[in-house]
Amino acid sequence: MTASARRSNAPSASFASIPSLIVPLLIAALFLGAPAAVRALEAGDRAPDFAAPALDGKGTVSLAAHRGKVIYLDFWASWCAPCLKAIPEIEAMRKELPADRFAVVAVNLDQTPKKALRFLEKHPVGYASASDPKGRLPKQFGVDTMPTSYLIDGEGVIRLVHRGFQRGDGEKLRAEIRKLLGGR
Repeated sequence: MTASARRSNAPSASFASIPSLIVPLLIAALFLGAPAAVRALEAGDRAPDFAAPALDGKGTVSLAAHRGKVIYLDFWASWCAPCLKAIPEIEAMRKELPADRFAVVAVNLDQTPKKALRFLEKHPVGYASASDPKGRLPKQFGVDTMPTSYLIDGEGVIRLVHRGFQRGDGEKLRAEIRKLLGGR
């Protein structure tokens, strides 16, 4: 190949400068367009209020509706095996504890709410579940494990964050809830 042929196949100066333009643009996009990292909420933090569509399509689910009560807030999905073990325990706690002072609020993260509804048809619960297929609420709370639950006192302060669910966790949770209810 002759030198003149090599020159004609070489990229022009305008194409050669493209990589030097792209790198600064990508860096700017990362820092200017990316959302700030969300810190996972922990015990002592105030639980952010929210309102989200109910999984069953009937109204909305919110923390404010239970203000003044101890709240067990549970993030779950039908594809999460530990979540499916936790739900019957959570329902049992809801039935055992005083409804005038304790409430369970759930947030389902299934992208297809029908899957969650099918699960709840087989395993009915007496508490409301919000539907959040886009994952807005787990981001707000900084959920990093499924399931994650928050035990929230009557003042709206998170007192316990419970990640995962294993055999025996139900009794530990009941003890923590009873402490917040004044030992009753």
